Amino acid sequence: MTDREIGGLGAEPPDRVPGGNAQGKFGGLGAEPPVGVPGGGAPGGEFFTTLGVSEALAGFRPRRRSDTERVPREQALGRVPASAVVSPAPLPGFARSTVDGYAVRASDTYGASDSLPSYLDVLGSVRMGAAADVAVRPGAAVSVPTGAVIPDGADAVVMVEYTQSTLPGVVEVTRPVAPADGIVRADEDVAPGAELAPAGRPLRAQDLGLLAAAGVVDVDVTAKPRVGIISTGDEVVPPDTVRLAAGQVRDATASALAALVTEAGGEPSPRGIVPDDADMLTKTLEQAVSECDMVVVSAGSSVGARDMTVSAVRALGEPGVFCHGLAIKPGKPTLLAECGDVPVIGLPGNPLSALVVFRLVGLPTLRLVGGITYPPPSATTAARLSRSVPSAAGRLDVVQVRLSGEVAPVATPIFGASALLSLLTTADGYVVVDEAATGLDENATVTVTRY
Repeated sequence: MTDREIGGLGAEPPDRVPGGNAQGKFGGLGAEPPVGVPGGGAPGGEFFTTLGVSEALAGFRPRRRSDTERVPREQALGRVPASAVVSPAPLPGFARSTVDGYAVRASDTYGASDSLPSYLDVLGSVRMGAAADVAVRPGAAVSVPTGAVIPDGADAVVMVEYTQSTLPGVVEVTRPVAPADGIVRADEDVAPGAELAPAGRPLRAQDLGLLAAAGVVDVDVTAKPRVGIISTGDEVVPPDTVRLAAGQVRDATASALAALVTEAGGEPSPRGIVPDDADMLTKTLEQAVSECDMVVVSAGSSVGARDMTVSAVRALGEPGVFCHGLAIKPGKPTLLAECGDVPVIGLPGNPLSALVVFRLVGLPTLRLVGGITYPPPSATTAARLSRSVPSAAGRLDVVQVRLSGEVAPVATPIFGASALLSLLTTADGYVVVDEAATGLDENATVTVTRY
């Protein structure tokens, strides 16, 4: 089913009241949800009540977590450590020089200057990748390249730029150094047992480099959450259908959801298209819940006679429906539930609405199930709004925008019905109008989250 009764992006729904319900259609102002149904939702589907998006995200915390598996370091990019990865040894593991120069005793350089240099005997040199076979004694120095082992007896390195070689076997030092100058301690990069990568944050390229330096070969990570994706509706047909009969639409939502799941580190598990049959939907949901870590159903969560997702989810057992309806446009007819410990999300039928809601609510749930405890980085851009944007208090609005200009970006809102998937493909990102706001003014500075 779609949410066209509620109004498309930029179109105001009729008789909107605080909390996002249309008066009369969904029970009217002051109507209470039935007892024992968190978030509302009448057994017969007569109406639903709404929660704010922030309230829903704070309260909907499914218990499900992915299993743990061990993967080679080379395959761990983007994977989530199940526990903190610690260093088995110090890094770099030996005291090393940070400059080309001479390893010395710092006290032998005190008072050195261009006019009155310190003269030190050169005892030899240290080769890269080898242990020092000579020690520094008082009044002497050893030549070292950057990264070489610091020989015994030395506590500093003088840069070669501050030295001169005027006599064979002797170096003139023209600048004093303090202890530890030009040296990295054996454990200065990482101490033994120190954390190399925290649990809950996807591994980045630099993390893998540090793990390699520490000799970590394998990493225990959370398994990619398996996400069942179900499409519903007699009118929905596979996307490879060549000719559409009157009233049929190709399933655009499942492909896009699968891509979002993959981008977020999950493993999509398409479950096909279920017609408007309550028993078939219940059986499909039962199987998906038994085999997956999370289940997403597109369409079937609105208030029409065919919308059976709520009833089917209730048949799967406790704890059941958390909320039915989000105070958001587009995407109000959204269902959040937990069956056993598996989160089930019912999305609106319109692809645009479904994808907007899944980005805001589905992806955080997927990350939670996958063990991600760090907020993901998001590419944002500050831009000037080209025109005003109306909104209704008590509802979070997600407005698609196009960006123009690099030095002083301008965000142009894209308005249209929520059934138009092309709005997403032509948008560069979106702007969120908070629940408390009644709109955004022309020329206001807004934050655009880029796609």
